[in-house]
Parts: sequence; C-alpha cells; structure tokens
Amino acid sequence: MILNETLRLYSPAINLLRRVEREVRLGKLIIPANTEFYIPLLALHHDPEIWGQDVHLFKPERFAEGVAKATSNNITGFIPFGFGPRVCVGSNFAVNEVKIALSMILQRYKFTLSPDYVHDPIQIIIVLPQKGVQIVLGKL
Repeated sequence: MILNETLRLYSPAINLLRRVEREVRLGKLIIPANTEFYIPLLALHHDPEIWGQDVHLFKPERFAEGVAKATSNNITGFIPFGFGPRVCVGSNFAVNEVKIALSMILQRYKFTLSPDYVHDPIQIIIVLPQKGVQIVLGKL
C-alpha cells in the first residue's frame, strides 16, 4: 500500500507518449491514425474525480482493497509504469528491488526525516527531490 501510494504521488515518469496506429474511437472522440499524444501521469494520479478530494494527501490505506477499489474500478487510473503491451519491462523488478532494499534497511535501522528536510519535488523527465532527501538513520 505504501509503495503504491508513493508511486501514485511521485510516479517514476511524469507522462507517457503514445501514437495511435489506426483511427480509434473513444466515446464521441475520434483519434486519427498516426496521432501522437501525451498521457500526463501526474495529472491522472492527482485527479480528484478518481482519487477523491484528499488526492494530495499521502494515504496508503487507499490501496487496502487493491488498485481497483482505490480507483473506483478505473484500472487505468493508476499506471505508474504504463499499461498494456507497452508496460515498463522493469516494473516488477523495480517493485521487488524496493521491497527487498526496504526490508533489509528496516531490519537494522530506524529512520526519520532530518529536521532540515524541505519537501520540494521537481519534474525533469521523472519526479526528483530537488534538495535531496535528508534522513537520519539510527541503529536498532
């Protein structure tokens, strides 16, 4: 739940570029063949219609009953690594790597944010902490 909420608020990519190979109808909208468009992941993952009015809050419990419940059954409302046949090939590896690294750290250390930490993310292809993430590690 914590990883999903972190990926929702701070997606690895800020947008996806897609090209329509042939004419496609989406509801009343007709997209011509060879049209390129961006899917703004940050806007999608911060949309109050999908996530509720507390969209900007860090609430891992959103995912307590899975992604479908968190997005009101809009499965494309949460796509931090893309979706469908063009999903990021490294997504499973990345998530497993984070789980392993965190479990190894949490077995030996407790950590808190430094009092000097300033939350200031920036968007440069991906979302990054502009001033770094200062944490204080304490041995367990």
